[in-house]
Amino acid sequence: MPLTRSLDDSTVVITGASSGIGTATAYALARRGAAVVLAARSEAALREVAQRCWELGGRALVVPTDVTDLESVRRLADRAAAEFGRIDAWVNNAAVSAVGLFDEIPVAEFRRVLEVNLLGAVHGIKAALPYLSAAGGGVLVNNASVLAEVAMPYQSAYNATKHGIRGLADTVRQELRVTGRGQISVCTVLPATIDTPFFRHAANYSGRELVPPPPIYPPEVVAETIVRLLRRPRREAYAGGAARLLGLQWRLAPALFERTLGWYAHRTQFGPGARSDSSGNVFHADAQAQRDGGWHGRRRQLVRMTAAFGLAAAGTAVGTMAAINRRSRSDGR
Repeated sequence: MPLTRSLDDSTVVITGASSGIGTATAYALARRGAAVVLAARSEAALREVAQRCWELGGRALVVPTDVTDLESVRRLADRAAAEFGRIDAWVNNAAVSAVGLFDEIPVAEFRRVLEVNLLGAVHGIKAALPYLSAAGGGVLVNNASVLAEVAMPYQSAYNATKHGIRGLADTVRQELRVTGRGQISVCTVLPATIDTPFFRHAANYSGRELVPPPPIYPPEVVAETIVRLLRRPRREAYAGGAARLLGLQWRLAPALFERTLGWYAHRTQFGPGARSDSSGNVFHADAQAQRDGGWHGRRRQLVRMTAAFGLAAAGTAVGTMAAINRRSRSDGR
């Protein structure tokens, strides 16, 4: 069900609010007069975001939080409810990544990605549910990425967590429904490549410069998708047309498109520069309240690449139908 109150009378908790999609979402909600509770590891960055939220007409509370610590996340929920009287929506957005071949990513970094992305969402849901029930209903939004549906090479830890978040959301939604708590909606967002600092901050064990594979969308595309889900919840929502096309191609011909996307990602995820191994922001916060990652030049490829994805989708569909027809003829049908 939608929020029981309009956005300008609602309290929304956002994890990973110190940069990128979290920051853009906070601003989108502040413009609509919502009270936003900002959570991340970097207090200084959160305070910058909060100041801007107040300037945009919203209300903001800063709560430094490590989402890998359940008690820290529970304190976040308690602070939000104590300050604003209730929690109407919760956005699980915190995420980190470790890039490189699976057998070259250190186990410690792999484990930390699991703890931040997947266990962070688990902790958020556990902390949010009692308060959403007390408010008479509300919305849980999990930012899962299109990599919850498809997969890319060099992103094994991130892929695993995003697939896990999607499955977690589906299961919790079922449990809420069968136990009579259907007034709480559980939504999953599947963004395409988004222009955020994420790519500069990721742990990198590839030996190469990491760049976002086009087409690239501004973070506001995801923020507005989240706002729409708060107003009218749905099970899942893509953010960026390319994400929908990727999902379609994967469903039509998974084996074929797995090879195609692997080839594409292998050639577009890396720039020309060499890089030394780095744990990035996996263990230490480095957010600076920036919405975008400065990839504006690569955004210009958006129309061309979206068209290319569209042609690829059509080609996949044709190939799939041809294969079905050949199989039918061989079966004598």
